[in-house]
Amino acid sequence: MIAEPAWDVAVVGGGPAGLSAARAAAAAGARTIVLERAEHPRYKTCGGGLIGTSLAHAAEHIDVPARDRITALTFTRDGRHTFTRRAAEPSPFLTLVRRDDFDHAWYSAAVTAGAVVRQNCQVRSVDQGVVTLTDGEQITARVIIGADGSAGITSRYVGVTFAQQDLGLEVELAATPADRTTWNGRVLLDWGSFPGSYGWVFPKEDELTVGVIMAKGNGAATKQYLADFVKHLGLADREVVRDSGHLTRCRRADSPLRRGQVVVVGDAAGLLEPWTREGISYALRSGDWAGANWKTLPAYEHRVTAELAPEMSAGSRMLAAFSRYPRIVHAAMATPLGWRAFESFCRGNLSMASVIERPSIRALLTLFRA
Repeated sequence: MIAEPAWDVAVVGGGPAGLSAARAAAAAGARTIVLERAEHPRYKTCGGGLIGTSLAHAAEHIDVPARDRITALTFTRDGRHTFTRRAAEPSPFLTLVRRDDFDHAWYSAAVTAGAVVRQNCQVRSVDQGVVTLTDGEQITARVIIGADGSAGITSRYVGVTFAQQDLGLEVELAATPADRTTWNGRVLLDWGSFPGSYGWVFPKEDELTVGVIMAKGNGAATKQYLADFVKHLGLADREVVRDSGHLTRCRRADSPLRRGQVVVVGDAAGLLEPWTREGISYALRSGDWAGANWKTLPAYEHRVTAELAPEMSAGSRMLAAFSRYPRIVHAAMATPLGWRAFESFCRGNLSMASVIERPSIRALLTLFRA
């Protein structure tokens, strides 16, 4: 006689994707457990920018712990050619959070929905119906949702393959009173000199998150870009609260999302916007869909294919254009049309797929391919 699984759903990983999945599954009546290797609240390398899509989803389930609300964006190209654009409406188009606050809020939401969260829990392997911990304990479940990152055990088990890999480096700097005044309500994006690279400054009250991202395989150049960026901003003498790095990975279009009763979400599935490398909105949506459809996993696969895959394809086209012609992209942001499109994307009112279907943008992308 086969023993009844102890759980309906076991979620591996307690970030936004995993906790969103756990909350949705528990709310749908599933006996749900989350296996998290660290302990909340914990620091996570991330810019922490919530676009409108993320904010709308999060606000349905948590009190979003905002550190700043952004109404202005300064663009630079390799530290020069500076201009600032402001929100067309008084409401912010971007909300900034610290990941320790944000993830802990999702932890609370999952627990409130009825999920059990086990922390300081190391997973050694997964198989159909079984998660094995490093101490040998086995957790049995009808469905396993992998949310342990693109380098995680579940991603490898399902066989996720990647079309794009990038290295992101960040420093959290202690903000002076003058910094808080200078950066309050404003972020900066710098288009780097290396194809496809960019840097950012995100203010979070007492800290400034300064980071850069570049294609994997250019570690020394990425480190130099960050050092030069911080120096150029006049922030080289600020106290470094923490520094960290991470790889972002975007899935191939034909990459699997499921192997039997094991499904992957968020970073573990390689769900990421290729141009901006924004991942929180993908994490929250994919996690929610997997958790809500734990009894019908093909429905989750279909929704990702129908809704997220076109966004990723559009982002890849934008990245290719940006990599070849950063000057034109920078100049486009200075135009009313370019800024309105970018702001609408940030607000969640315009998808990346919709952006590239606009006649003017489509014409530019056609020109870029020439």
